[in-house]
Amino acid sequence: MDRGKRPSKSILGGNNKIYMDLKDIIREYTLPFLPAKSLFRFTGVCRDWKKQISTPFFSHSQSNSFHSVSGLFYQIAGDPPSFISLDPKAYGVPDPSLKFLPVPVDIRASSNGLLCCQARTGDKAYYMCNPATKMWQKLPKPEADHGIDPALVVIFEPSLLNFVADYKLVCAFPSTDLDDGYEFEIYSSAEGCWSVSREICLGDRKLLPSPGVHVNGIVYWQMKHSVLVAFDLAKERSQLIYGMKGTLCVMQGKLCSVSMHGWTVTVNELSNVYSNTMEMHSKARTWVQKRLINLDHSRLGPGACKQPSVVFADSDTVVIHDGTTIFSYDMKTKETSALGNAVGTRLIAYVNNLVHV
Repeated sequence: MDRGKRPSKSILGGNNKIYMDLKDIIREYTLPFLPAKSLFRFTGVCRDWKKQISTPFFSHSQSNSFHSVSGLFYQIAGDPPSFISLDPKAYGVPDPSLKFLPVPVDIRASSNGLLCCQARTGDKAYYMCNPATKMWQKLPKPEADHGIDPALVVIFEPSLLNFVADYKLVCAFPSTDLDDGYEFEIYSSAEGCWSVSREICLGDRKLLPSPGVHVNGIVYWQMKHSVLVAFDLAKERSQLIYGMKGTLCVMQGKLCSVSMHGWTVTVNELSNVYSNTMEMHSKARTWVQKRLINLDHSRLGPGACKQPSVVFADSDTVVIHDGTTIFSYDMKTKETSALGNAVGTRLIAYVNNLVHV
């Protein structure tokens, strides 16, 4: 009886080579695009993966490859921070309360994996950290008094050329020289110090206690009565922009405002910051409507009966809060889902990557 021939060693060796090549491809070209929580779990797959994920070069590569917002930190005054994930299986941090920091803190701002916090007591120092890796750094004391609720913006654009995070922290604070003015102080991680700009923005409106945003070298903060203050980092010049409604965000590299009426989301894009200086009857508009989104509130449960507001939006996701429950809308699938309960006045988006502080 012919039982057939056993496969030769050369064929086995060839199949093994194919398998090894596939494993290397996954390790080199797939892992850097995964979030930190998934990567920590994948360190248990094999020794090679654990070694790969644990290297500083991989952390650098992953922070340059993974940019998706993964969830939001939120906080009730006086309580430790908490974290709500857009996808609990994929995104998360080991210590949402940030107890790895040396003192209790309030969350202030975030950018591409970096989270800025401020000590509640003592010198009220600023701390820059990455909650995914528990790495942190205490920043020098600012030159100016930023007030009890600093209007901070973290600017961090990952670069393949910089293995250590090169970031800026910008604060708009009430001027001590002019009652109706705001000044600006910038911290540079590259220089390791603060610098107060000579620019003073004049206006009789107060900044709102909401996160600012950074787009193409310009930082924006919301003020009362639908006004923005814009600060150009390179020129160190500021201006007021009118007619803004809702929440500031960045979509497709453009500054946008997102507002809600009922369960309809309106996205407006900043089109012309000089429209108020145009001649009469000009068709130029400061803000141009780009998108309308009708949410399916019938799938959201009891929280849908309350008036919601947008707390965060980008090109992929819109996050809505009704005061108790957080919902997300996926721009691609057009699905709306409830993420969980989160009571707090401050919500800050976070990217789950491995950036080194």
